[in-house]
Amino acid sequence: MLSGGGSRGAYEAGIIQYLREDLPRRLGFQPPIDIVTGTSVGAINAAFVASTMDDLPSQAQRLVSAWRALRIEELIGLGARDMWRAVTQLLGRDPPPPQPGTFRYGGILDTSGLERFVIKNIPWRGIERSLRKKALHAMSVSTTHVGTGHTVVFISAADPVPASWSRDPFVRHRAARIGPRHVLASAAIPLLFPSVKIGNEFFTDGGLRQNTPMSPAIRLGADRMLLVSLRHVNTPAEDALMSPLNTEAYPKPLFLVGKALNALMLDHTEYDLDRMQRLNAIMAAGEAAFGPQFVDVMNLELVKLRGAPIRRIEAVHIRPSLDIGAMASDFVAAGKIIVTSRLTRSLISRLAENESRRENDLLSYLLFDGNWASELIALGRRDAAAKEEELLNFFAPCAGPTVEAEEDETRRSQVTGVR
Repeated sequence: MLSGGGSRGAYEAGIIQYLREDLPRRLGFQPPIDIVTGTSVGAINAAFVASTMDDLPSQAQRLVSAWRALRIEELIGLGARDMWRAVTQLLGRDPPPPQPGTFRYGGILDTSGLERFVIKNIPWRGIERSLRKKALHAMSVSTTHVGTGHTVVFISAADPVPASWSRDPFVRHRAARIGPRHVLASAAIPLLFPSVKIGNEFFTDGGLRQNTPMSPAIRLGADRMLLVSLRHVNTPAEDALMSPLNTEAYPKPLFLVGKALNALMLDHTEYDLDRMQRLNAIMAAGEAAFGPQFVDVMNLELVKLRGAPIRRIEAVHIRPSLDIGAMASDFVAAGKIIVTSRLTRSLISRLAENESRRENDLLSYLLFDGNWASELIALGRRDAAAKEEELLNFFAPCAGPTVEAEEDETRRSQVTGVR
């Protein structure tokens, strides 16, 4: 499960790199991933993973290379004309009507470069190929319907998707052949990026209501989940350190924009995990008190009430060990960003100055820069390595039969005539 956060998504690439390049040395096999769900930038990474399941050894390197090749000037319009359009829209002027044939509308930034990058760097036909070959069970991307504000989950699956998906009146699912528009819609950061038209409807960032897409994974059949979120949770000591440094930034509009994005993309992962762990505890206690049939008996009634049974789910959660907003502040202050345009460099510096001296939340969403991506990739790889023992236990049940076991099964089939 890959969550949203703009350019922070490079952190997810670092975790995928650890899973594909480092963990197999301890496991002895490539960790299998049957279901991939993503929201916002997580949808971009999820689509890449789903489309390259036939090339696991080089999957991570291809993803990491794509992130490291990013140049913000090539992805997001930051020229004088772009800034003038952004200012006029912020002052209340309606965006120009969409051109015939276009699928984008609104947004104060021109993201056509990002769209070309997504279309070019993801082998889209690979998603359906992975599903046909059973290398992947299903993938989903979460979006927000502009007209209703409801979450719409687009799903590509090897098997038919159940008609009764969720009884939540604010969540809908749609079977689809997931392509660039679905992913770009999921990644359309509200206010900043244009909404995307799919069919006759417009969609925007799925992170508004479902930033870490656990629910789609569970309903697609997952019983073990690896969750990646992009928000660091401060320790009490970090809060005490940051408070006086941030006070000066509170009145600044761009600082508030960054905080508003954090609020809009609020990560409910901790709450969802706590609820899941409580359900696991209830099932364990019920079986201890009433016997192994407890869950089956209880599910007879639960299916009537909620449309789906409950089951035990194991989860590993990886999140940044450092504050990515603070990292962005240090990155910009050190002048590491790759830009050739003086206007772009000046604009980024101005944006940094108008946030806090110690955290640049807004910029941390928009820094689609190769050097910045490299720092987040390294952080993701380190944080995944810190969870190595937990990940080994998590993936160990996925190991295939040993050579000895396969030979025993072959001898047995020769005797019985059954394979």
